[in-house]
Amino acid sequence: MQYVDANGAHIPQIGLGTMQLTGEAGTKAIRTALDLGYRHLDTANFYGNEKENGAALRASGVKRDDVFITTKVRESDARPDAFARKVDECLANLQLPYVDLLLIHWPSKEVPIADTIGALCKAKKDGKARHIGVSNFTVALLDEAWKATSEPLVCNQIEAHPFINQDKVIDACKRRGMAVVAYVPIARGKVPGAEALERIGKAHGKSAAQVSLRYLVERGMVSIPRSSNPEHLKANLDVFDFKLSAAEMAELKKLNDTNMRVVNPPHSPQWDTP
Repeated sequence: MQYVDANGAHIPQIGLGTMQLTGEAGTKAIRTALDLGYRHLDTANFYGNEKENGAALRASGVKRDDVFITTKVRESDARPDAFARKVDECLANLQLPYVDLLLIHWPSKEVPIADTIGALCKAKKDGKARHIGVSNFTVALLDEAWKATSEPLVCNQIEAHPFINQDKVIDACKRRGMAVVAYVPIARGKVPGAEALERIGKAHGKSAAQVSLRYLVERGMVSIPRSSNPEHLKANLDVFDFKLSAAEMAELKKLNDTNMRVVNPPHSPQWDTP
């Protein structure tokens, strides 16, 4: 496993995205991931599976301090009092006294960023989160967040895969010393079958999905692919034993021109243009 260091946080570079991993099957999948060596779990209050993440961790026997756990609070709870209550709910669901990373899940269009950032910082100061950050923030929103924060923001969790150009916000994160955490790094099934990724994968004895993850690794990002399939879970970790050539990276970078965004709900901010 490799790690990304960002503003004091030491984040495992491949984690498990747990959205939709719910119920007994979800707990089993998360437990399987921990057994295979995953040490980074990504959940959110909105996912409705913080309890499953906590149960899987306890059942695994893995030491709490060895697992990096992220959760998130949605824009519907952006007001400080609601945010604080939701953080307590998250910890109660997980049955943990703190998380390693607490994120604002989506920017609110109604509540000033400074108000929510203040609540986020308070959660850290109160010992409920070791690190804090944001998710789905654009360059302009990052600027606002940094003006308001009294604590380092260690990451921005965004959609990232070979088919989308996120250069502006990635560069903005790098300038601030923030990690970029890539969700949907396999573009919700669009990567397997893509000609360039399949061809490059074949040259390395790897799958197209592994090539996509390796592309993000070589760009210095953290990835949180989701799977409940044990074979896929194992394969997603197995991306540190090969490297893409400069020509292969350049070919994959050209796919950014597709600019295909697979996560774009109505409450999304006005995204940065390429």
